[in-house]
Amino acid sequence: MATQHISSALPAPALSAAYPMANPGYGKRSAPHQLPRTREDFSLLPTRERYVAGFVDHLPEGAAMSVKQLAKQLPLYGQQAISTALNALSVAGHLRRVRCSVTNASDETRWVYRTFWSRTARDNEWWNAYLATENHSPDEAPAPEEPDAEPTPEATGVPQQRTPAQAPDTAPAQPRTAEARPAYLALARLGRNDHRLPLSADDCTALEPLATQWLDRGVSIDYLTHALTAGLPAQVDSPLGLLRRRLTDKMPPRLPNNENPSPGTPAPTRRILMECTDCGRPGQPEALPDGLCRPCRAAHHPDTPPAEAAEAADVRARMTNLRDLLKTV
Repeated sequence: MATQHISSALPAPALSAAYPMANPGYGKRSAPHQLPRTREDFSLLPTRERYVAGFVDHLPEGAAMSVKQLAKQLPLYGQQAISTALNALSVAGHLRRVRCSVTNASDETRWVYRTFWSRTARDNEWWNAYLATENHSPDEAPAPEEPDAEPTPEATGVPQQRTPAQAPDTAPAQPRTAEARPAYLALARLGRNDHRLPLSADDCTALEPLATQWLDRGVSIDYLTHALTAGLPAQVDSPLGLLRRRLTDKMPPRLPNNENPSPGTPAPTRRILMECTDCGRPGQPEALPDGLCRPCRAAHHPDTPPAEAAEAADVRARMTNLRDLLKTV
């Protein structure tokens, strides 16, 4: 007799007590700004994917997310079925696997593997923008989730006031110099680097306080520029509104004064790569739409040409052999 799954929700307390945790800095990491849990979560997914999604959603932060561990806890499905379900959840916008390298001032590099999870389905542009600005250190605990908090609405009340026309006998005011104002200059250069983000002088002035807060929290101009330009849609109708939202939603955390690097010390470099949910091949987020590399996307598509399907099978076989080899080292 088939088991009837009335809801995707699973009892979270038992999971927190029994499920194995990954090493600190590894494992599950919840994405921000998720909607509250309801009985309708994942209702549009097939039964297996809904069941796996409900289980993963209730796992605590830092839980082990390997296919082997999930299959041990879900006896209804084997490892192959769990792997296929995770691929479907990645395509549906709930999951992304990434590897993050952090190189400190001593040139020591550490790779951290994480599985980012979002109960609320996200599109590729959202994931690319979030991963580009996600800046938790490997050992930093994630911020507590606030499911009931609604996104800050875009300011649409009073239009921005323009400078009133001056009388003919009034001398024009001297424009403020942009020198020694790095936040203003960074905003002014956005339109020259990307034609989708043209900002007027008034727009740069309006956004300058928010951009200055980013720089005051220790990020560089390059980091600020990348955070504002990563994962842009093909057409931006309101550059001012989009940039205000990104500057507000992606504001980096403020570190204690003793943790801010001194001016003479180079800041640690950080690099993030997304992993194909199926085969584990690393790449830039933009190159892995739906969290899958091109061969794996072709393998899961019903109209895949035989040559591309064979390439996908060869990639998975090579990645499996590489993982087995690493385990023996």
